[in-house]
Amino acid sequence: MSYGKAAAERIENQTFLITGCSSGIGEATCLELAEANPNIKLIITARRKDKLDELKTKLEKEYPGIKVLSASLDVSDLKSIDEFFKNIPSDFADIDVLINNAGLAIGQDEFVNTEVEDAELVFQTNVLGSIAVTKKVLPLLKKKNTGTIVFIGSIAGIVPYDKGSIYCASKAAIKSFSDSLRKELISTKIRVILNSPGAVETNFSLVRFKGDKAKSDAVYDKTEPLIASDIAESLVFSITRRQNVVIAETLIFPNHQASPFHYYRKQD
Repeated sequence: MSYGKAAAERIENQTFLITGCSSGIGEATCLELAEANPNIKLIITARRKDKLDELKTKLEKEYPGIKVLSASLDVSDLKSIDEFFKNIPSDFADIDVLINNAGLAIGQDEFVNTEVEDAELVFQTNVLGSIAVTKKVLPLLKKKNTGTIVFIGSIAGIVPYDKGSIYCASKAAIKSFSDSLRKELISTKIRVILNSPGAVETNFSLVRFKGDKAKSDAVYDKTEPLIASDIAESLVFSITRRQNVVIAETLIFPNHQASPFHYYRKQD
């Protein structure tokens, strides 16, 4: 996607911290930012360091001039977040944009069959992890009185569905947190952006169903879901607006979807 000279200049020399970059929307967003302007710094994080290093190599090969720091980070481990920030090199420490992308769902069962341990991991990752990382970055932005904080929500956080109680609740929490934080920062030039996708085909469902590809594929059967780059384009568009322009909430569906399970599935 072409963003134009003005959009490119708005992120020139900025430093981005992006969680959950080993695949899917996080990886696509890194590539989309580099496409908009390679003269940036990216801190790319995820649990899988090998995948991060592959992405770092790809970015540096395809976008000369870009500076990339890859670092392992599991946002569900709150203690590791403190260590992560202590170890950021000084030339990457002045963060301008935070993209809280890391997230997951586990299973799709009736609540009575849900394991409390799974619920804990979902909330630790989707909610507390994002809050803890934001807590670390926000003082940097307030000191400069500028910057952007992005959260990845979901239609599930707006319209809950059955057999998704824990995931829906976690994304509803992120929506409420982002709304509240935006109000708290109203007197500053810090933007809070919430992007809520509908059906996007990534490895998200494969993780949700613990590697069961048949169950994962069934989610998108006879439909044409969005792909990761669709969300990445919308994120980078929001980030590259003038700092006074806040695209506060974005809800993105593929054509066949109108709510979490209101799908049109192609007939045989």
